[in-house]
Amino acid sequence: MGGLSGLGLAPYFVFPVAYLGLAAFAFLTRHSPSVLAAFVTGWAFGLGQFIVGLSWITESFAVEAERFGMLAWPAVAALSALLALFPAFAAMAARYLGGSGPGTLIALPATWSIAEMARSAILTGFPWNLIGYAWGFSDEALQAISVMGIYGLGLLTVLLAILPLLITEKYKLGRRSAALVLILVPAIAFATLWTGGTMRLAAAEFGDNGQRVRIVQPNIPQNQKWEAGQANAILDKLLALSTSGESDRPRYVVWPETAYPVLFEAGRNIHPALTASVPTGGLLLFGAVREAPARRADDPALLNSVLALDEKGRVVADYDKRRLVPFGEFTPFKRVLGAMKMTVGDIDYIPGESSAPIQLVGLPAARALICYEAIFPRSGDDRAGWILNITNDAWFGMSAGPHQHFLAARARAIEAGLPLIRAANSGVSAIVDSYGRVKEMLPLNVSGVIDGPLPAPAPTETLFRRAGNIPVVVSITLLIAAGAITRRRFTANRRSCCGP
Repeated sequence: MGGLSGLGLAPYFVFPVAYLGLAAFAFLTRHSPSVLAAFVTGWAFGLGQFIVGLSWITESFAVEAERFGMLAWPAVAALSALLALFPAFAAMAARYLGGSGPGTLIALPATWSIAEMARSAILTGFPWNLIGYAWGFSDEALQAISVMGIYGLGLLTVLLAILPLLITEKYKLGRRSAALVLILVPAIAFATLWTGGTMRLAAAEFGDNGQRVRIVQPNIPQNQKWEAGQANAILDKLLALSTSGESDRPRYVVWPETAYPVLFEAGRNIHPALTASVPTGGLLLFGAVREAPARRADDPALLNSVLALDEKGRVVADYDKRRLVPFGEFTPFKRVLGAMKMTVGDIDYIPGESSAPIQLVGLPAARALICYEAIFPRSGDDRAGWILNITNDAWFGMSAGPHQHFLAARARAIEAGLPLIRAANSGVSAIVDSYGRVKEMLPLNVSGVIDGPLPAPAPTETLFRRAGNIPVVVSITLLIAAGAITRRRFTANRRSCCGP
């Protein structure tokens, strides 16, 4: 059931299968003979869902197949088994709080949401493929994220899966009636979400701030990206894409994550292709690796950065990635495991120190998100006027991974009510409006540019940006309380009916 539910996520979006999988998971949790049995049920469900949803990770091991190829599927299985602990604890907690009665079903959406929040925070956090993304097939349904965030949409999704079970149990429905309820509940829910989203989009005000941007997608194969002999060819390609159509070139050019294929040193050895790519009176925003300030002579470190370069070759704004990928950019417990990261070299990256928006002349302040950072929900008003997301999804080929990553980035636009400019080395690059709708896009495995205006922010602040997860936490609390009360009533009724 977990594996089938994984087909409800991007890019497949077989929502009925995901819904039935969740309903089966809830049913099996409700009828688990013990708390431990519920734990095993949740773990098995999570294992299947994560293996299907994260199978694209194997593509990254093929970049250096001679070193890492044999570890691909064992790594996916091990990661899935670890992540499956979160739905396992969700099922166990729901069974404990709700007992052997319907209280388990009432508590399950709450414990599931707590587990998803915990998965986003423990260690470095990994909020990939949260269950709310199963609605990603509909721009209208996704508008709910502006109100309740992705955790709230996930809570609603699990709640919808258990409602038919509660109705069937309460009214003692037969199989045909229960099947009808199983169909009607998600149909009514989708109609409601779709109607609300349609009304929000119909009332939307569209515009731009008068500035145009050019997004460059070079489509450099990952196994060529850091070869010394390829650096000039890569920069020549970036330059050609950046300067094509000179007479009508936008003033702001955006390159993807680590687009500059050598170590960047401000003021020293800057390749002329960089300054030549800066439009007159504008800026080049590009990803680069640079050396971190020395911590110790024997402990060098790197920064994964986005830099803004002006015509004179000066870095006028910068941002350093704060959320790093374990085993991708650094090795956890390195003293025990040794150097085991998959990016080039043995030197680890370290996180940046500031999450403040970057200030750019002629543009609103930008909330910068480098690659992995786009999967993390974020509330609060940081005075940003748009989201800049640079990434390198060439690691994952033509798999589901880049599609899932892009959907998460679009969700960040909806929850914040901010437009998104996304530059990827190899798909998906796009201009996305503040309602999460794709205005222009370059697909996977294509090189090219997108020229277009920077969309305006939503005219009113979203509820999620203002209140964050407070409404979700309140809902979780109420559901847990309702589950506990239902358990007491169920136990009392069974004792009065059947004796102690």
